[in-house]
Amino acid sequence: MTLGEADACGSSAKIVVGIGNPGPEYEATRHNVGWWVLDRFAYDHGLGPFERRGRAWEARGEAGGANVRLLKPRTYVNRTGQALGGLWLDRGFQAERDLLVVADDANLAVGRVRLRPGGGAGGHKGLKSVSGALGTQDYARLRIGVGERPSGVDLADWVLSAMPAEDEDVVVDLLPELSRAVGEWAKSGPAAAMNQFNR
Repeated sequence: MTLGEADACGSSAKIVVGIGNPGPEYEATRHNVGWWVLDRFAYDHGLGPFERRGRAWEARGEAGGANVRLLKPRTYVNRTGQALGGLWLDRGFQAERDLLVVADDANLAVGRVRLRPGGGAGGHKGLKSVSGALGTQDYARLRIGVGERPSGVDLADWVLSAMPAEDEDVVVDLLPELSRAVGEWAKSGPAAAMNQFNR
């Protein structure tokens, strides 16, 4: 079964991609908050454990009446799109309906949340890679503020560093809400999730 292939009931699965880097040295960095959200969602809905499939770790199951597949690419942030394989060719898959990408955002203050049905990469190389692989920017993305990069600090250094404890606490405290946002997207689509969870 390939990434976007329809399930036995004929409906396409909802695919949630968390952007992040593999390896313990990256677990606590700003760039990996997308993985934090997927871990929380998997925990809340009993979808774990994540298993290695192709170029990603994957967990799957049902959440809120929707078939959901969670993907944590193992290709590093800049090559996230490579982990999606032939997603856009799979039977029944429509990126604008079936894909949500969860990513950090160094243009947003810590704790700000932006869920949108499409748009540009905003300087995020992981989103740029996904858009390049799919050939479209029309897919939902959930951006989590990790603090705006200070003047004079290299962006790569900023997103690959750990947050101060007080900022990390803000994001960790948000994880239950972010998990609910993913669930609402899977159940009702981006508009409903945006109305409830953007802040």
